[in-house]
Amino acid sequence: MTDTITADTTAADSYILTLSCPDRPGIVAGVANFLFEHGCNILEAQQFDDTESGRFFMRVSFERVSGEETLESLKAGFATVAEAFKLDWRLRARSQKRKVMLLVSKFDHCLADLLYRWRIGEIPMEITAIAANYPRETYAHLDFDGIPFHYLPITKSTKMEQEAQLWELFQKTGSEVAVLARYMQVLSDGLSAKLSGRCINIHHSFLPGFKGAKPYHQAHARGVKLIGATAHYVTSDLDEGPIIEQDVERITHQDSAEALVRKGRDIERRVLARALAWHLDDRVLTNGHKTVVFRD
Repeated sequence: MTDTITADTTAADSYILTLSCPDRPGIVAGVANFLFEHGCNILEAQQFDDTESGRFFMRVSFERVSGEETLESLKAGFATVAEAFKLDWRLRARSQKRKVMLLVSKFDHCLADLLYRWRIGEIPMEITAIAANYPRETYAHLDFDGIPFHYLPITKSTKMEQEAQLWELFQKTGSEVAVLARYMQVLSDGLSAKLSGRCINIHHSFLPGFKGAKPYHQAHARGVKLIGATAHYVTSDLDEGPIIEQDVERITHQDSAEALVRKGRDIERRVLARALAWHLDDRVLTNGHKTVVFRD
């Protein structure tokens, strides 16, 4: 799979509806009939029936082709359908970009990649802030293009104070998503709970095998044949939140530890980019400890 992320055409009268509910007959018909009766045309529809949990998941991209419906009137009208089927649902206009706050530490390959994809329009979003526990000169080679930068240093004794600053910044900027773009700090249970379903992390896929410092060097010492990366939602259980995307790459005995690090960086950046793009495009629905991902 290439590392190019595509998105549906964004228009002022284009919308995305996502929903989940206890499975029962008539859900798809109820949604389709509502959209037809309100002058809308379905552009893309994906659905999944989880027979284990008994829940139904659906994502619909549609456009308004007639009538005077607005986002607010569509939401008000759809509430009746939602009540009938006991839906957990979200309806969003495609023209409204989601607000994203990026967090980073010393390693900046994921940050640089996201900035590039944002700059060329591959990942439509509004970056509200870049927060780091390293000073701005660490990223002197990166053009932040006017994005506000916040240096929030952290020590063991100031961890809770620094997290309070992060949470305040997230709220003050109106951010909807926090991305740990190789932000090498473990979030507390309290902050993880506040950001539940709104915080995406990326890390190597050696866990729980190779913990701590220099995991790629540990993997090289053990002669591993596959390396990979995992993007997931952050929860209070360290690196065990619902997985959004993963990828792997085969290596051989000829690869040095440094080669593993280099290849690992490449996997991490593309996995995080896919996960964030899918989240922003409402393609990821949580299903207990798992996710349903309606890939493009």
